[in-house]
Amino acid sequence: MKTVIRFGVSTAIILCLVGTTLAQVKSRAIDFNFIPAKTKIDFTLGDVLHTVHGSFNAKTGVVHFDPATNQISGEIRVDAASGHSGSNGRDQRMHEQVLESARYPDIVFRPDRVEGQVATMGASAVQVHGMFAIHGAEHEVTIPVRVEMGPDWWTVALDFAVPYVKWGMKNPSTFVLRVDQSVNIRIQASGEIP
Repeated sequence: MKTVIRFGVSTAIILCLVGTTLAQVKSRAIDFNFIPAKTKIDFTLGDVLHTVHGSFNAKTGVVHFDPATNQISGEIRVDAASGHSGSNGRDQRMHEQVLESARYPDIVFRPDRVEGQVATMGASAVQVHGMFAIHGAEHEVTIPVRVEMGPDWWTVALDFAVPYVKWGMKNPSTFVLRVDQSVNIRIQASGEIP
């Protein structure tokens, strides 16, 4: 009888400790630091002849996430002038006529809430709502995000379309060359959890 009671008490203590630890892990706020060297930002733009591929450089980024409340804050800041596609003429038109990157040097995403649950370990698919600032204006967006969490690391991947013409930027199409009116963006980043 004493053995059963001891076993029952020991089990109850272990379950309480595990439950407390899991609650602490779930409620622990996480800072996602987007380090430029570990952040990849690619874009694709379709036209009638082929698809243009290019990239941008991240400047800074820290996103604070509280899994207990699904609240998120912070920003990811991209260097608009760093955009390149491998063609000097095309890139010059992009910076001078479309992005006007000398006048609007930053592209910024400021998240404000998460829809869905981020697993404390493993992969999750969520929607992140926030404001996307480009070309001097802010636009409300909801972006699908894939998150993977490890014991001391994280990775994220964001895939979304930017309807740049609808948002007031110039369409670089010419009489001969017709391009899509939205550009697809993919951001991949990874980091450590202190």
